[in-house]
Amino acid sequence: MQNFLHKESQMSDIHQLHGSKRERQVMEIVYRRKRVSANEVWQEIPDFPSYSAVRSVLSILEQKGLLAHSVEGKKYIYFPTIAHEKATHSAVKQLLTTYFDNSLEKAVTAMLEIHEKDMTIDDFERLAAVIARARKEEEENNAPNDT
Repeated sequence: MQNFLHKESQMSDIHQLHGSKRERQVMEIVYRRKRVSANEVWQEIPDFPSYSAVRSVLSILEQKGLLAHSVEGKKYIYFPTIAHEKATHSAVKQLLTTYFDNSLEKAVTAMLEIHEKDMTIDDFERLAAVIARARKEEEENNAPNDT
């Protein structure tokens, strides 16, 4: 596999995950499909200006360390270099910092206000269970040591 980056480089470049709209669109496709050619990306994004524009964005993402490629015949096949979960966590951290003063409470409140009509009782119960688990862990971590 050509151009595969070392783990240290991946970690230093993770802040670059928050690129342009086009870069985010391409990364969504790459994460969903796992491996993708420029032509496949172009077919999935109908308003991309040209095939060469797709190749340019793929090249930029590769330079940023977010993608790597292998050669299959005459095609470059692109794949992510950073796990989707790690990319998601980075994006959420950026969202919290940029829009919510790093406040989880403000972010969750905003999301609930946006989606409250779409949520079911089961959704609310699952959220309540997550909060209860987090509260219990916090209490256990801050409990005085009885030794």
